[in-house]
Amino acid sequence: MATLYKTAKSEFMDVDDLIEEKERESNIKHRVLMVASRGSTFRHRHLLNDLEALLPHSKKEAKIEAKKDMDLLNELAEIQNCNNVFYFETRKHTDLYMWISRAPSGPSVKFQVQNLHTMDELKMTGNCLKGSRPILSFDASFDSEPHLQLLKEIFTQTFGVPKGARKSKPFFDHVFTFSVVDGRIWFRNYQIAEKDSTTGGDMSKDDKPTLIEIGPRFVLNPIRIFEGSFGGPTLYENPKFISPNAIRANMLRQKAAKHAGRMNSTAERENRDTENPLPVDPLKDVFD
Repeated sequence: MATLYKTAKSEFMDVDDLIEEKERESNIKHRVLMVASRGSTFRHRHLLNDLEALLPHSKKEAKIEAKKDMDLLNELAEIQNCNNVFYFETRKHTDLYMWISRAPSGPSVKFQVQNLHTMDELKMTGNCLKGSRPILSFDASFDSEPHLQLLKEIFTQTFGVPKGARKSKPFFDHVFTFSVVDGRIWFRNYQIAEKDSTTGGDMSKDDKPTLIEIGPRFVLNPIRIFEGSFGGPTLYENPKFISPNAIRANMLRQKAAKHAGRMNSTAERENRDTENPLPVDPLKDVFD
């Protein structure tokens, strides 16, 4: 308190106003709540654990079923004092959808997670200290379209670990890269290695740091951006998105058409055999 009085006296500010300003600055903290739906597979759980280990300002919640009532996630975020929410929604034990929302007012984004590879599967040589802050690297394509600019801001607020966050270390030793390829967002995690790869010693001043991949890997296919948190008016809808159910139905139709073609060819062959029977050989009973 004596420090606040000295600061207010030097800056000619009221002490009460300075105390309120300090409390306001201390309350501005970014926390991420991670929730998974029921029916998640082991690969989905491993991805959730990997992201929790990489984001020290995150809190993990037990599995819930919030498909019918998405407002329940906003209530959980308020209870846990979190202003960002990761919700991993699993459907049919195969399809994984990731919701990223700014609770409680929004906006929120729904992605389909594709090409998922966890740290245990990759077994990369890269490594980083648990709790260290990441450097966020975005592709130049994020500044080309309005919805990509919004996604860049959402990724910055959720994946960026604020200074002084809980369980965080005050340095950077890895990089999160977000790249836009074919309308999808590719996520990679690299270690910043400042040692010589051959000798293992310190690098010279002229050498540049190298990047070693850590994991995990996944691709985010944006489906829709909502104005509110887990709902509301649609700000952007991906016109090129095809649901996994439609893809599976198309594959089944192709298999059914292929099977129908085989059955038709078999029926045609049988009809030809009945219409054009082989002539009877008069010499077939000669040696009987």
